[in-house]
Amino acid sequence: MIDEKLLSILACPACDSRPPVRREGSGLVCTECGRIYPIRDGIPVMMVDEAILPGEESRRADTSDSRA
Repeated sequence: MIDEKLLSILACPACDSRPPVRREGSGLVCTECGRIYPIRDGIPVMMVDEAILPGEESRRADTSDSRA
């Protein structure tokens, strides 16, 4: 579980949106640009290269399923 205080200070590294992100599913979603940042082992991965762009959710899920 991510602390609400941490969520209040995180900003999207792609667009520097503030207020920054909200928890949704297994990631953090930027309220401005819609990028989804994964959470791995309880740690938000706030790197642009790791973000899923809006509309890529199903494509990314299909790709990760094929690697298993």
